[in-house]
Amino acid sequence: MAAKKLRRARLSQELCERLSRHQITTCQDFLCLSLLELMKVTGQSYYDVQNLLCKVSRACAPKMQTAYEMKLRKSVNPSLAFLSTTLHSLDEVLQGGVPCGSLTELTSPPGCGKTQFCIMMSVLATLPVSMGGLDGAVIYIDTESAFSAERLIEIAGNRFPTYFDSDEKLFCMTRSIHLYRELTCGSVLKRIMSLEEEIISKKVKLIIIDSVASVVRKEFDTKLQGNLAERSNFLARGASVLKYLAEEFSIPVILTNQITTSLSNGLAIQADLVSPADDLSLSEGASSSGKRESSCVTAALGNTWSHSVNTRLILQYHDLPTRQLLVAKSPVAPFSAFFYTIEKSGLVLQDGKDQTNLTLEGTNPALQTIRVRDTALKDTLLDAALPKTTGETPTNTSNL
Repeated sequence: MAAKKLRRARLSQELCERLSRHQITTCQDFLCLSLLELMKVTGQSYYDVQNLLCKVSRACAPKMQTAYEMKLRKSVNPSLAFLSTTLHSLDEVLQGGVPCGSLTELTSPPGCGKTQFCIMMSVLATLPVSMGGLDGAVIYIDTESAFSAERLIEIAGNRFPTYFDSDEKLFCMTRSIHLYRELTCGSVLKRIMSLEEEIISKKVKLIIIDSVASVVRKEFDTKLQGNLAERSNFLARGASVLKYLAEEFSIPVILTNQITTSLSNGLAIQADLVSPADDLSLSEGASSSGKRESSCVTAALGNTWSHSVNTRLILQYHDLPTRQLLVAKSPVAPFSAFFYTIEKSGLVLQDGKDQTNLTLEGTNPALQTIRVRDTALKDTLLDAALPKTTGETPTNTSNL
């Protein structure tokens, strides 16, 4: 909460403008200065500066609240405690949808629909509260240049054809989504540090970063000395600011992540950057020495980052037309799995698909294995080659 702007600490406008000229804009900037420095920049007495320090400290200190107060606040307007995904079975498990006031991470191999999900949620956040939306604007930080305005309009028109029945309504919706393309860690951190006033002025109800892993992996080679510590520091600072924004304004924050392949010898390979054939061989446990070793595809950015997010959803391949959504981590939901397809209207759950053969066992969310495209394809082909009825044996072609 030290990132709170001084204007929101109830200081006078004249004092805020004076401090701003000295690049002092947040509570943290103010509290890091000594008494003598503050006396110099504010032009006030020692006694007045001490009072200012107390006032700013109280403004940014986390306030104690009881469990009853938290429950009461959500019960007053339960529709604003979650952002519905309109995937009804998923919403039911999550007790309403993507929770407000916390960080939700979406991780998957390429092509499973992370960006499609983010675009779909952008549309939903702009809808009226009566339709399950938050009736607000969206901040969408795109680090992969993957956002598509055409796809945004397509999802909106196909998912809610009766509501978006005119170009005027579609135009109004697109004006509520504010897109920023940030391609470096520094620019991403600078952007999220400056969001507080923008959330207030634009009535923002959803923040999306697609994706966190993209900029981190480009800039930090963890094999180099010191890079791991710098990467951890960046992720910790970013998560801290985003949690403050989510909690302070009671809005959901959605982040996307990538995947990595972890080997039994402790190595990690960016699974989304290797070829599909390599991805398959790694998941099968092949090694350069010819020995088979255990390996799995998991979420990137490590175990520490997995503790920074409150909810983790995993998208993975299942068969050719169908993918699978896992609730791998949630403070309110058990480990759950759903099948879905990607349609013109966005993600659509396949509620009638048989799940009797699924083993729904949760594990450490940081180590939850993820099915990649070629593994799913191989399983599909193997299933097709197996006998269809009990006791059936393949035809012996040698007798022909």
